[in-house]
Amino acid sequence: MPIAHYDGVAAWYDEHMVPGPDLVEVLRRLAGPGPGRCLDLGCGTGFHLVTLHELGWTMTGLDLSEDQLRLARSRAGEFAELLQGDATDLPFADGSFDLVFSAFTHTDVDDFETVVAETVRVLAPAGRVVYAGPHPCFVGPHSRFVAAMGIPELYRGYNERGRYTDAIGISPTGLRARVGAVHLPLGDLVRAFLHAGLRIEAFEEPVCPPREYPHWLALRAAR
Repeated sequence: MPIAHYDGVAAWYDEHMVPGPDLVEVLRRLAGPGPGRCLDLGCGTGFHLVTLHELGWTMTGLDLSEDQLRLARSRAGEFAELLQGDATDLPFADGSFDLVFSAFTHTDVDDFETVVAETVRVLAPAGRVVYAGPHPCFVGPHSRFVAAMGIPELYRGYNERGRYTDAIGISPTGLRARVGAVHLPLGDLVRAFLHAGLRIEAFEEPVCPPREYPHWLALRAAR
């Protein structure tokens, strides 16, 4: 099983990485109402399980980090089935879910294309995928974009794919200094969904004032 980079930092993550109202609003709109079975893939400490449950979905959450799942269980354990597992080898039968949601995971896995392929395998024939994650044009080893404010400073290295633990834009006290990250150029990120046979229905680059540039993106795709 891959290394669970978030073991040991779950409490810090839960305190400092609370999703903003803009992300919650986009999730509600792109996911839409249930009923149906929904997988929160890489559920972390369970921030989004609550929102999806409120929309009427029957929730299952999966994460590699048992430390993260411990907090997810305290947040959503009564209405969600929570499992530890590897996103590249999902412990579910084909066609198990009507919706698969995943947030900010492409920067945490070393083989995102396989993760998306597994996502499609467990997706029902009429199912949908909703994904939100860091915007690779402006967030990565090639960019200094402190707190996603102002204009990002771009440097060489945008096309250098793979895991990094040190880069010009990493804060010594931030998340990436603790767990590292994986960089995929935007084209590679989009192709992961297309190569898995998905059709992208919506693609957004949310910018919430006073910010001027997007630091995350969101999409919805269907089989």
